[in-house]
Amino acid sequence: MARPPANGVPAPQPPPPPPGRCHFWLPNKRRHCANSPIPSSQYCGNHSPESSSDSRRRVPCPVDPSHTVFEENLEAHVGKCPFRKQADALAGQPYYSKGINSGGGDAGGAAVTSASKRASVHKLSEEEFWALVGKIRSAHAAAAVQMRESYIAPDACDKWMKGQVDRKVPYQEKHVVQQVSIVGNMETFGLLPRGGAEDATKEIALKNAPAVVEFGAGRGYLTQMLADCYGIKNIFLVERRAYKLKADRSLRQNEGVKLERLRIDIEDLNLHGVKALSGSQYLAIGKHLCGPATDMTIMCCLHELHNHTEEKGHDKHHLRGLALATCCHHLCQWKHYANKAFLSGLGIAEEEFHAMTWFSSWAVDGDHSSQDSLGSEDSSSEVIRNRGTEKPDPEIVGVDRIIRGIPGVERSALGFMCKDIIDTGRMLWLRSKGLDADLVSYVQSDISPENHLLMAKCKS
Repeated sequence: MARPPANGVPAPQPPPPPPGRCHFWLPNKRRHCANSPIPSSQYCGNHSPESSSDSRRRVPCPVDPSHTVFEENLEAHVGKCPFRKQADALAGQPYYSKGINSGGGDAGGAAVTSASKRASVHKLSEEEFWALVGKIRSAHAAAAVQMRESYIAPDACDKWMKGQVDRKVPYQEKHVVQQVSIVGNMETFGLLPRGGAEDATKEIALKNAPAVVEFGAGRGYLTQMLADCYGIKNIFLVERRAYKLKADRSLRQNEGVKLERLRIDIEDLNLHGVKALSGSQYLAIGKHLCGPATDMTIMCCLHELHNHTEEKGHDKHHLRGLALATCCHHLCQWKHYANKAFLSGLGIAEEEFHAMTWFSSWAVDGDHSSQDSLGSEDSSSEVIRNRGTEKPDPEIVGVDRIIRGIPGVERSALGFMCKDIIDTGRMLWLRSKGLDADLVSYVQSDISPENHLLMAKCKS
């Protein structure tokens, strides 16, 4: 048993397996699987022909969908899953509320995969495909915000820009440039005091410094920069995964810093249950918040803002502002998207939205070292007018043929349009909730094509 060759040319017959070894041949390694076969079979459990049959279907574990089990073993597995203890401990936390930030979608329900989105696009007729492209271009021209370049490096971050930081902290210039510009835009937008830590000390002395909640924190180095350069002392890092080389140790060495790491999915986070945040104003930050995590974050923050306004409790915390670098728009989901009304107003329905998210990946799969790579509306018009000029491969038909015929620069331009529309809807949603909001391009696309920064602040 072996995988069929990709090019259709018959592969040489593999040699017989060594005694006591699985009979599955690994063509890339040119050897048999090293595992032992299971009883009454020539193959191990991973390569058993029965494991891929309908009679032994693998399904995601309901405790932690990152792994799968055979369907007939599911009930027994759930009781002994090693993630069960962790899940039970999380469910007992006061800040855990299943699906509270799901946006009205099916909490925990299956997401629409990229493969499903691609399949839906390829099922379109040629006329339907070009009609969808035209709708996206019209929507972008009518409603998308004009993306303003805002590359800012504040003086407060000089030591980071010059690499004069603790060398135990992982330092990559590419990421530092992005973090510095995020922080600089926060200062310019009024979310941070001008001048960095020296001026921030005055604010701290008045006990008016905000806490910082970093969503999708990863290792937490964006917050590390805020602590080093602006004297932030009250820190909460929200991340569902475990990481090595975290900034936590370095942060805790800073005098006066209070740090709490919350290992939880943003979809289930109720900030009202975080006792250490009670009575505090806070800034919400994130770099990068993949796909629907941006929508869940703004819902998480605005949910708390509304609770504070409605209940008028003196012990409630509330949002001062947010700065979120969006990314991975191809992972966005209709069920979680914050501003469905905005899209509906543009005539974009659920399936068209998912097609847009699939197109958005075209913005990041090319060479962005030139400003020309961003394309323009005129050049996009030209490619549509001349879409039949390239000689097609007779074996490739339908939408696949069309997509292959579109130059990479033009596909990139369409991808950026989709990202602009998605993030414009988020910005307008924040404005509809009474916040001042802005959307800027915070780094050049050759540093990162994922360069949208969504900012908002509460009106005083």
